[in-house]
Amino acid sequence: MNSIQKTHTAAPASAQPAAHANGLSPALIGLLATGAGLAVASLYYSQPMLGVLADDIGASERAVGMVPMSTQLGYALGILLLAPLGDRYDRRRIILIKAAILTVALLLAGAASGVGTLLAASLAIGLTATMAQDIVPAAATLAPEQHRGRIVGTVMTGLLLGILLSRVVSGFVAEHFGWRAMFVGASASIALVGLAAWRGLPRFHPTSRLSYGALLGSLGTLVSKHGALRRAALAQGLLSVGFSAFWSTLAVMLHGAPFHLGSAAAGAFGLAGAAGALAAPLAGRISDKKGPELVTRLGVTLAALAFASMALAPWFSTQGQLVLLALAAIGFDLGVQATLVAHQTIVYSIEPGARSRLNAVLFVGMFVGMAAGAALGSLVLAQWGWIAVVALATLSALLALVVRMWPGAAKAH
Repeated sequence: MNSIQKTHTAAPASAQPAAHANGLSPALIGLLATGAGLAVASLYYSQPMLGVLADDIGASERAVGMVPMSTQLGYALGILLLAPLGDRYDRRRIILIKAAILTVALLLAGAASGVGTLLAASLAIGLTATMAQDIVPAAATLAPEQHRGRIVGTVMTGLLLGILLSRVVSGFVAEHFGWRAMFVGASASIALVGLAAWRGLPRFHPTSRLSYGALLGSLGTLVSKHGALRRAALAQGLLSVGFSAFWSTLAVMLHGAPFHLGSAAAGAFGLAGAAGALAAPLAGRISDKKGPELVTRLGVTLAALAFASMALAPWFSTQGQLVLLALAAIGFDLGVQATLVAHQTIVYSIEPGARSRLNAVLFVGMFVGMAAGAALGSLVLAQWGWIAVVALATLSALLALVVRMWPGAAKAH
């Protein structure tokens, strides 16, 4: 990447989006939201297709189960090792490079004839899907300060919808057209995003001249220096424990008594959860007007109440319990996503020149919480049942509220 320009130059006139009252055109905001959503969706396409995929390539259930793990591992490594580069180099160039590699990796996955090739492709998919974590700081950089929360919220809506709807889409495509068609279609979508980004994204000033090693080392410095960053990463990580515990155990719980429902039903709950993504722009607007600290507290409280409401399930009929679960999913998704957008607004205001690194710290905290939630959720479900999962999710949200309500939290910048 040494060839990347160190000075900010405007994109060609034909590539520049039309100006808008908020400093960004609706087309550019749409491109950023779509790009973030399609990039992060690449992480989840494989999950509903694993059974069909295993039969087709002759892989064991244990071997094919390594596919989503490889993808998530690649994503975690990408956030830690690649996302900070956005402060050192032109983000537009980074997004284009990752889009090109992700396009090839998805094609490789679709052409895989054995599990080894598929695992390698999955790792590459995870690493380069982190272009989503370059797009969000790019949106924050391009947005005027007075509209930053709303614009970041809009882009996050695209990212969150990508997460929540990817499984539904891949399950449908795999059933009707085959699992390889899903990877090929995903590859084409990323190629189109890359082309649109090449034409529509302006270049970005590098904001740091640190070497790569110093850039990674500065992550620890940022964490120790900024209390607001520590609180944001910790609170979002705690919320993610409950979020992940719910979604990672829902299908298993619905499969048993009294529901006896298949995986399609669990996927349908993803559609209910997708309603939570609609909270992102609203949370951004409230953050712009009332301050992000208020939004974090409201979001965490809503999530805690939604998690706790599921403890009422034994008093409902079977159908009533399903309705309660759907409403709770909408409620805690609203709370979790609103809190994430507010945390991003807080974090991006700390050091504008370190937005990529600050974003990396926030999302590392979030994905550590996700991993812990998946592991703990499976453990408590097996040992003590669904009510223990509800208790775990509620407790994690209450601890996040303690972090946000701790004296001096609003001033810890």
